[in-house]
Amino acid sequence: MEDNKYDKLKLENQICFPLYACAKEVVRKYKPYLDELDLTYTQYITLMVLWDKKSMNVKELGSFLFLDSGTLTPVLKKLEAKGYVKRTRSTEDERNLIVEITVAGEELKDKAVNIPGKIGACVPLTNEEAVTLYTLLYKVLNCVSAETEE
Repeated sequence: MEDNKYDKLKLENQICFPLYACAKEVVRKYKPYLDELDLTYTQYITLMVLWDKKSMNVKELGSFLFLDSGTLTPVLKKLEAKGYVKRTRSTEDERNLIVEITVAGEELKDKAVNIPGKIGACVPLTNEEAVTLYTLLYKVLNCVSAETEE
């Protein structure tokens, strides 16, 4: 039997759909835990980078998060209003905006430390499967984002 030329347009034949739906559902699982901290998912992942790196310019932060400055700027403004980050102009180059975690932002880390384990309990993967999935997702993400930059 000959393949229908429109089979490639069927939802079940798309890799993008399960990626999209899975991401949306996993992020939805975060919501009750992040609501307790008065954070959105994007604010949370921004803080995760800053908990690790402490300070960096906005462009570097955007690269870590695969977010452009138009998306990241309102997130940083809200985090700054909550007292979790501080934004300052670089003394070497005023065009660079530096973001750094504050003491209050560091203290929030203690309240967030159990969230990854709670989310992990919702995802029925073995450690080996999780590592494989992580590796494959970053392989796709890095290839797709590299094509976008060209």
